[in-house]
Amino acid sequence: MENKKYVPKKELTAFCVAGMGQGMIYALMSSYISDYYLNVLQLSPIFVLLLMLLARIWDAINDPLMGIIVDRSNGKKGKMIPFIRFALLPIAIVTFLMYLSPSLSPVQLMVYSAIVYVLWGMIYTVGDVSFWGLPNVMTPNSEERSSVISISKIFNSIGSAVPEVLFLVVGFIIAAWVENSPEAIDPLTVQKRKYLLMAVITVGLGSILYSRVCTGVSERVKIPAKKRQPGEPSQLTRIFKCKPLVLVLLMGVLSSGRYMIGAAAIHVARYSFYIGPELAGLSEAARTAAIEQSVSSVKTIFQIGSIVGLFGATLFMPKLMKKFDYKKLVIVSCLAGFCASLVTTLVGWFTMNLYACIPFVIIACIPLGVINTVCYAMICDCLDYMELKTGFRDNALGAACQGFINKIGNAFATSGIVITYMLMDIDPAKMLSATNVVAATDVDTSIRFAMFALVSIVPGVSMLLCSIPMFFYDIAGDKKKKMLDELASKRKEVGVIVES
Repeated sequence: MENKKYVPKKELTAFCVAGMGQGMIYALMSSYISDYYLNVLQLSPIFVLLLMLLARIWDAINDPLMGIIVDRSNGKKGKMIPFIRFALLPIAIVTFLMYLSPSLSPVQLMVYSAIVYVLWGMIYTVGDVSFWGLPNVMTPNSEERSSVISISKIFNSIGSAVPEVLFLVVGFIIAAWVENSPEAIDPLTVQKRKYLLMAVITVGLGSILYSRVCTGVSERVKIPAKKRQPGEPSQLTRIFKCKPLVLVLLMGVLSSGRYMIGAAAIHVARYSFYIGPELAGLSEAARTAAIEQSVSSVKTIFQIGSIVGLFGATLFMPKLMKKFDYKKLVIVSCLAGFCASLVTTLVGWFTMNLYACIPFVIIACIPLGVINTVCYAMICDCLDYMELKTGFRDNALGAACQGFINKIGNAFATSGIVITYMLMDIDPAKMLSATNVVAATDVDTSIRFAMFALVSIVPGVSMLLCSIPMFFYDIAGDKKKKMLDELASKRKEVGVIVES
């Protein structure tokens, strides 16, 4: 195995900063779009459900297709970075448009939302596939590559937390504006302006940070182009014939429930918990402000708990990944996460006390940090395995697989939320209208617990299921070391170029 290091600290810093910006933009969409569509724009739940599912079916085609395009490109400035540079401005524009809240009829609003949502997914894929394909071409050293991924994931997690902070800060600013305004301001307008302000700040800052990758990162691993011979498997066929990669992809899909914690937290804040002053006797403006502050506080408290678990695990991943096999990290953390989610569910059922649940939420979220980091590293190992066996290395297509896992996970999470709305017969217009806003304590107990289950037992079951494929994954220990040694020798034979 090669021990030489290729990525200087300045370049690693640039990649991490870019990862922070990308995390900010993605978190704004993944954590809030379901609440925005259902409760703020008040689109039909069945429309939101179909939009999420159909968009993901398109992504099943779009993500691998983008990976193939990137892998086949041969630009003078590299394979990955030109695509990121191309995608930066469109991602910023479409993310802003997503939270614009235009004054349209219900049908027009559905058409507008569908176009923007699908367009966002397509444009984001261009940058995402290219960005997470970069560690494969930044260094040929497997250990250094894992280090680049794990450290950048720490910064990516920090970026993901920025919209959570903004949600709290902007929420209190908006609440103060409502309470002190000489004129009555309807609750829906409050929510629309809140999301728009969050989008402007997140997109502006996130895009600046994300752009750092364009000037600070180098693609130094140049693998000679190899033409596919008649009878050799295609790029997609190579993916599905690689057993270790199929197991990683299956693990990623089965772990989709982990996205519930981020995506459903805002719904828990609206429908499960209220923290604040007694609402009886308050003026309508004071009542609206108090509920707005509660929603912002509950969402932030719950999200802080999940971020502590996720970020804490991510923070230790660089060291843990050097000492333990990736499959062991996934299995142990997921089983522990399942147990913690079970306790969270029981505590929530008997107490409906937010603060009593938080310690167990923290533990239950540890697997999120482990999977988010290890999954990318495992895919890179699978690409090493494919290169050794076939002579082809599809870096961008591998990153596209991870991108698809992320998107399908968020789609399942959002779909689960929408289905809960439909099964529990929840009417967002009654909860949040132009003239009234309802506190979670006034919601039926069955609805309160159903929403809470989305962030407790559902992710736990998902963690339990996703650990199963890992028992059959075998790129670990001595086998992995032998594979990397053989790959290094083969690369010398075929003339792989590594620029200093």
